[in-house]
Amino acid sequence: MPYSKLESNESVYVEYDSQEAVYTKMFEELDEAIEILGRNTTLPAEAWSRYDGVYYGNIAQWLKYANSLKLRMAMRLSYVKSDVARAKAAEAIAGGVIEANADNAAMHAAENRTTLIYNDWGDHRVGADILCYMNGYKDPRMEKMFLANDVGDYVGIRIGIDVTSKSQAVSKYSNMIVASDTPYLWFNAAEATFLRAEYELRWGSEETARSLYEAAVRLSFEERGASGADAYLAQTDVKPAPYTDPVGNYSAMAQSDIGIPWVDGAENFERNLERIIVQKWIAIFPLGVEAWSEHRRTGYPKLLPVPTDKSGGTVDVAQGARRLPYPVEEYQQNNANLQLAIQTLDGEQQNGNRTGDVMGTRVWWDCKSYNN
Repeated sequence: MPYSKLESNESVYVEYDSQEAVYTKMFEELDEAIEILGRNTTLPAEAWSRYDGVYYGNIAQWLKYANSLKLRMAMRLSYVKSDVARAKAAEAIAGGVIEANADNAAMHAAENRTTLIYNDWGDHRVGADILCYMNGYKDPRMEKMFLANDVGDYVGIRIGIDVTSKSQAVSKYSNMIVASDTPYLWFNAAEATFLRAEYELRWGSEETARSLYEAAVRLSFEERGASGADAYLAQTDVKPAPYTDPVGNYSAMAQSDIGIPWVDGAENFERNLERIIVQKWIAIFPLGVEAWSEHRRTGYPKLLPVPTDKSGGTVDVAQGARRLPYPVEEYQQNNANLQLAIQTLDGEQQNGNRTGDVMGTRVWWDCKSYNN
């Protein structure tokens, strides 16, 4: 993407940077911000509060958010640059990340405009996957996060289907709970703690990883105002539920049998990683882009495949879309630079035939084997 050259170029005709170069530059910029924030944590909040809809001038909280963002970025590189991921994550953790819900980052806007598409227009409903997992887990957070359908069930809509009746979809599939005064979530303590759990699972103490995993679940329950976190973590007989389509067209078997309780032992690394990512996925709802990124990076959570391939064969429906194509405007206004960028896309899939500017091409950090 165009990134570093934008600093001194006001034209839309801009050279592209590789994703690795973009991450390197972003780490440099974030480290600079962290250093500046760290020198100013004692500034009075009153001086900045009127301009700050997130922390209302509290620089110490901004510093925790910046380090948490650095931790998120670092773990994104865990498969493609594990040495960089480990080093940057360690720096972020040492610098101090979000550990309590009181420090969660959320934008408090005058009005949450997503209420229009969810409540007023009824243009969206919750995806089937997250409710399959939560139903199977008997998750007490469901009633805090979602609205039941017209018969009192929590059931989502299968991704990639054709909706033939909007009124039927509105009544049969669950909606998310959002109000005009709901803040826009950026980053919560649960996510930061799950990231630390994964760091410990990979490069530290498994015992600490387990403790952080369980603490992250408790933080999510606390954030949602749900009770029963300890009982939830202790359930040994639950797994994601199959999908039963209330309309009757797109029912499907569950894609995973992962449970909730941690299982000790190095041989359980991959299963415990799946537990971390699944629970983080639930906890960060509705951060859809972050959820998609983590699914691509790790392969978790295991999602229902789309019922019909409408990609013309450019996407492996068992794995899902890996990126978004470049916008038409880039072809029109920056085509020469774009063509050079497309030539360098590392899009080799396991079957070797998906490359270029298509949704099936894997980005730089999306390199974990599908067999793991």
